[in-house]
Amino acid sequence: MIERPNVDALMAGELGRFLQGQVQVREAAKAKTNKRYFVSALVLLPLLSFLWFTPLGDFRLFLTVAAGMGALWWSRIPAMRAKKETKSGINAAIAEALGLEYAHDCDGSHGFERAKSHKMFPNHQRSNFEDLWSGEITGLPFTLHEAHLQERRGSGKNRRWVTVFRGPVITIGFKRTFHATTLLERSGRHRKFLFFGEADQITLDGVVLDKADMVHPDFEDTFTVFTSDQTEARYLVHPVYIERLIALEQAFQGQGIKTLFKDRELTIVLTTENMFESGSLNHQRDREMVEMSVAQFMAMAELCAALNEPER
Repeated sequence: MIERPNVDALMAGELGRFLQGQVQVREAAKAKTNKRYFVSALVLLPLLSFLWFTPLGDFRLFLTVAAGMGALWWSRIPAMRAKKETKSGINAAIAEALGLEYAHDCDGSHGFERAKSHKMFPNHQRSNFEDLWSGEITGLPFTLHEAHLQERRGSGKNRRWVTVFRGPVITIGFKRTFHATTLLERSGRHRKFLFFGEADQITLDGVVLDKADMVHPDFEDTFTVFTSDQTEARYLVHPVYIERLIALEQAFQGQGIKTLFKDRELTIVLTTENMFESGSLNHQRDREMVEMSVAQFMAMAELCAALNEPER
């Protein structure tokens, strides 16, 4: 059982004092951002007006968009920094109440590399990570962070970075020892040659995995299990487990959930919107943002812990 942090206690303690101190910081950041908007307009409008009378053709549109985006980014830097500082303080206080550690900026984790080697992500060329929660939950090692993966698409003027995945990557120690590799994912991702049906066998990270013949065929329309041990897979993936997976998706309006059992670790990947964004420039929303972050993390942690429990 994971004990939920008491929001009243957090707001009455060190976190409340921190947020009170952030009021002036955020007001100053808003004022600085507004000043930069004014300066940007003052500088850009005459320059762009002159630019559109030059014989640069279509290149004028490119320069206009680039200048506008650059000015917008520069103007928002103070506000973004203040929001990041506030968010980090809120999430760090919640993590401390849970006996965990929190870091806003982080690198890819062991869980991410394992998920990547087992093709749990779409193809991508660029990756960014944030919001690392780590420590122990219910006595088991736990790591959660968000990943943002992008792929370069298009050519020439249409060349751009496209988001192909955003969501949490979770690794939690498993209570029971298992010896096989078992991957569960939404059905239809691995296709046979020429796309005639789903593959019966795949190779991931050098291990050959066969499609499991599950005892509960009703779930095969929704999920597919690939494993190196059919018996162990049927023990790990039972109807209650499937219900918990669906609950985890629904709790965060997520999709494409995947879980991997390997080396006594459970790795979970879920596509969602950006989470744990508890920073706000409006100090009157501080308590609301704390409650939201607590609710998000607890729902995620409790459902992940439930995935680690046997069928009853």
